[in-house]
Amino acid sequence: MSNELKMATPESLGFSSKWVEELLDALEESRLCMHSFMLIRHGKVGAEGYWTPFDKDRLHRMYSVSKTFVAAAIGMLHDEGKLSLDDKIVKYFPDKLPDKLEPYIGDATIRDLLIMATPYETTTYGLEYDDWAWTFFNTPTNHPAGTIFKYDTSGTYILNVIVERIAGMPFLEYMREGLLDHIGFSEDAWCIKAPEGYSWGGSGVMATTRDLAKFALVFLNEGKYNGKQLISKEYIKAATTKQIDNNPDSTNYPWNNGYGYQIWIMKDGAFSFRGMGSQFAFCFPKQDFLFVCTADTQGDVQAGRMIYELVWHKIVKRLMDRLPGDEKSYKDLVDRCSSLEFIPIAGEAESGVLESVNNVTYKLRDNPMQISKLGISIDGDEGVLNYTNPRGDKRLYFGIKKYIECGFPETHYFGDTINKPLGDMYKSTNCAAWTEEDKLVIRSYIIDDHLGNLTITLSFKDDQISVYMSKTAEFFLNEYQGFAGGYKA
Repeated sequence: MSNELKMATPESLGFSSKWVEELLDALEESRLCMHSFMLIRHGKVGAEGYWTPFDKDRLHRMYSVSKTFVAAAIGMLHDEGKLSLDDKIVKYFPDKLPDKLEPYIGDATIRDLLIMATPYETTTYGLEYDDWAWTFFNTPTNHPAGTIFKYDTSGTYILNVIVERIAGMPFLEYMREGLLDHIGFSEDAWCIKAPEGYSWGGSGVMATTRDLAKFALVFLNEGKYNGKQLISKEYIKAATTKQIDNNPDSTNYPWNNGYGYQIWIMKDGAFSFRGMGSQFAFCFPKQDFLFVCTADTQGDVQAGRMIYELVWHKIVKRLMDRLPGDEKSYKDLVDRCSSLEFIPIAGEAESGVLESVNNVTYKLRDNPMQISKLGISIDGDEGVLNYTNPRGDKRLYFGIKKYIECGFPETHYFGDTINKPLGDMYKSTNCAAWTEEDKLVIRSYIIDDHLGNLTITLSFKDDQISVYMSKTAEFFLNEYQGFAGGYKA
């Protein structure tokens, strides 16, 4: 039986093409930076779309959705009898333990880590450490493991290291034979590594949107794919039901209905995989419905809830057994899904001050970004931000009321391993608009193996300039934050 997802009209699956257009309208009116979406019911794809430059074959950073992949790998080893969820984690790390082991970490089990109940109040690793596994056993604890939910990616990291120590290979490679190859997972999918070389299973999985959809269907179908049991029903049931109360740390609806095994529990039997920046798989077993998306909404704390609410109200709560065919609306939807583009910055394409500030260099006073001089050059609907920082002269290209791609002008950010510089530029796409007569805002989205966004605000006043830079990105763009002021050179 084919492991490829089959297509069907939305109407044949019980939702309207017009409803999907309403969902897209609402997402775009909210100015969310969406990358992809899929609506799947009864195992068939009713709608699918990608915002340029993303497409169905492009590997995408899954961030904390990666945690659910780790949970699946633990489940597979559990099914094989190679580990027990009640195993003490110290059993697998004799080389990382201190001379005097704290009892709270000594008592911690695999199950405790699966349900986000480590004995820590914050993640133990950081860029200052070259051995992230070591930090987990050598950081002071403050409460018994297994007692209180506290989101802790270092616990997930320890789980994926356990998998790799037992399997003797990267955890995604281990999952190939028993799961991923059966569902047609991309052969070139991979995972970013931590400094000591283990997979960064808490954040680093690179896969396509369709990969995520197929993986989520395994959980939606109680461990089966195309009728084949790949992970035991018992493990999947436990993983997708409440194992611990998460209200102390997650009071915002809809994520406060409990936590399973690296899975968020929602109302009415639903559950979700969640990754930073709105990488989502919303699973609704009672309706046999799945919504998957990728995006970069980092910095927008309401985005995740907004996406969920829109999917619920526009699609899920309106689902029916079947709707009459609507050929015209379906064609309109297909056409729209094939031409999705990032929404430009709100603002104007022109400004009366451009003539007086274009191709002008401003000398900046001392500032957190350590930018010594800066200026813009705009020609028609494209421009470039020219600036100088301690790493040299930089050029960031942007469109006016449109996005254009270029390399983000830094080469010291990380590549496939944290703490190892890539030595090349990240891909970026950039747009600018005049939000006031004398204010130009440039938005840069990093669209590489690492995702992030940077907003640069330039405000012109006579012969002076004010600069404000604000970034949302993990482990990079750190130099692009703060205020600066200066004068025409």
